[in-house]
Amino acid sequence: MSISLTDSPRQAGRPREFDLDAALDKAILAFRERGYHAASIADLAKAMDLTAGSLYKAFKDKRAIFVAALERYTSLRNTGLRGRIQGLATGRERLRAVLDFYVDSAHDLEGRRGCLVVGSAVELVTFDEDLSELVSLALRRNEALLIGLIRQGQADGSVNPHLGAHQAARTLLCVLLGMRVIGKTGRRHDDMADITDLALKVLD
Repeated sequence: MSISLTDSPRQAGRPREFDLDAALDKAILAFRERGYHAASIADLAKAMDLTAGSLYKAFKDKRAIFVAALERYTSLRNTGLRGRIQGLATGRERLRAVLDFYVDSAHDLEGRRGCLVVGSAVELVTFDEDLSELVSLALRRNEALLIGLIRQGQADGSVNPHLGAHQAARTLLCVLLGMRVIGKTGRRHDDMADITDLALKVLD
């Protein structure tokens, strides 16, 4: 997925003094663990192994860092998810792979770090309308993916053809987001493993 940056991260023609993707990966961790409001510029500079001067050469402010980090986070997640569902034969198999992808992200250390999209949806909804809209866009795209996979399953016979695709997708999205919230409490993989089979009953 692609989210347009609202603030230009750097001036055209200025040589970059560090690996931007590597720095953003560290910023992602800081935002996931601390949240947008609690992560100060000093926290981000330390996490990204940059001086404040280098940080401000690349980004206008904390908001610009967050937008770039969110873009990279969703891009990496979507690439990983596409890799999971590629080559699977039916819509139902692809939906199982999506659920398993979230199960794998919702336990132990990865689960405790949380999801940048889910955490930001809760934190930003009442404080920053523009950033909240970026997060909402990511959630709507996740829902659209689920709708498409359900319709594929209905076309190939692996999903109940009379099922409302939008309603079923929204139900599954709630399950996926709930996994990431519960994962913040440090659940083990065994605690999450049965969710996929139960969630898939929505498609019968």
